[in-house]
Formats: sequence, C-alpha cells, structure tokens
Amino acid sequence: MTIRRIHSGGPFEAKIGYCRAVVAGGFVHVAGTVGQGDTVTEQCRAALDVIGKALAEAGSGFDKAVRVNYYLPDAAEFEPCWPILSEVFGDNPPAATMVECNLIDPKYRIEIELTAIA
Repeated sequence: MTIRRIHSGGPFEAKIGYCRAVVAGGFVHVAGTVGQGDTVTEQCRAALDVIGKALAEAGSGFDKAVRVNYYLPDAAEFEPCWPILSEVFGDNPPAATMVECNLIDPKYRIEIELTAIA
C-alpha cells in the first residue's frame, strides 16, 4: 500500500511531529485542524479552508467526505457553525460527531478532523 503525506506548513506540524493529511488505503485522513480568527465561526471557516486545500492536494474534496469529528471546548458554540457546515458539505454530508473537550490552546474554539475517499 502506498502512503502519501501532505504537509500544510503549519507551525504545529514540525513541533508535534505530524502532517496535515495522509493518503492511504483509498482514504484521505485529515488531522485535527484549527483555524485563525476571533470567533468560532471565523475559526470554523479558516479550518475548513485548510482542510479543503489538503483534500484538493490529495485529489479529493468535501463531496467525498465520509466522516467528520468536531471538537469544541464549549458545545454551545457549535450551533453557529451549522450553516457553514451545511454550505460546505451541501448534498453530501458525512457521518459526524461533536465532542466537547479542551483544545491545545484556549484561544481555539473549534477543531475539525475529517476522513474522505481519495
């Protein structure tokens, strides 16, 4: 099986020792991704932009997503993201889970992890 690693150049990739996405076994596994911004919706859009670029580099896209996990320190902040997620996934929504938990830095309001077909 061929494994291809996709790097986005984010600062945590080198510090922690991971890559943005791994293409293997017919799937694209995108690492948990946070985005920049002051609000949960700004961070959600920014994270999805980074994920979208990794998917494109892997020859995939949001329409091929099969699983997505959302991690938020405050579950009440998830609802404002729903319209953004509906827009991004459109008629091809993946299976999804939302977990309330601490993130790597308190400034982050959402982290998104996704698996798609390559």
